[in-house]
Amino acid sequence: MTKKELARIVIDKLKEEYPVAECTLEYDEAWKLLVEVRLAAQCTDERVNVVVKELYKKYPTVASIAKATPEEIEAFVKPCGLGKSKSKDICACMRILHEKYNDTVPDSFEALLSLPGVGRKSANLIMGDIFGKPAIVTDTHCIRLCNRIGLVKDEKDPKKVEMALWKIIPPEEGSDLCHRFVMHGREICSARKKPLCEKCCLREVCKKYGI
Repeated sequence: MTKKELARIVIDKLKEEYPVAECTLEYDEAWKLLVEVRLAAQCTDERVNVVVKELYKKYPTVASIAKATPEEIEAFVKPCGLGKSKSKDICACMRILHEKYNDTVPDSFEALLSLPGVGRKSANLIMGDIFGKPAIVTDTHCIRLCNRIGLVKDEKDPKKVEMALWKIIPPEEGSDLCHRFVMHGREICSARKKPLCEKCCLREVCKKYGI
C-alpha cells in the first residue's frame, strides 16, 4: 500500500467516525481566532474559550485591543500561561491589523506569517477555517498520529510533517483531516495514556497497532 492509498483510507475512516470536523476554539470573527490560537499555545482550548469571554467584554474589537497595552491584556490572559509573551504578541498583531489591514485578517499565507506570534500552524488554521483554502495544521495530535499510523516515519518537526502530508493528502481534505486528528487524538490515540487501540477505527491500517 502506498502512503497516498493509506492517507485515503485514513481520511475516509475518520470521516465516518467524526462526521463534523470543527475547530474547538470558539469564535465568531476571524480576528478572534488569531487571538485564541496564540493563547492556545501550551494551553487547552477549553481554558482559552473561558478566558476570552472576559477579554472580549472589555475589548470587543480589533481597534480596542490595538489601543491596549500588553500589561492590560496580560491581566485577562494570564490563566492561559506565558502571559507576557502572549499579550505582547496579541497587542502587536492587533495593531498591525488595525493600521495596515483596516481591522481585517489578511487572506495570504505569507501575510499571516508576518504577523507577530503567528507561525505555520496558526497561519494554516486561519487559511483553512476562515478562508476555506487548502491547509494542513500540524499540531501535536497530527504529528503523533501520522507517526503512529505510518503516514510519516520518525518525524517530529512540524514543517517537515506538513510538507510530507502535502504530497499524499488531497488539498481539499487537509484542514478537516487535521481537525479529525485532534478529535481522534483526544478520544482514542492519546499521548498521556495508553491508546485505546481496540476501539480505534484505524487499527486495521495503523502501523503501530501491527507491531
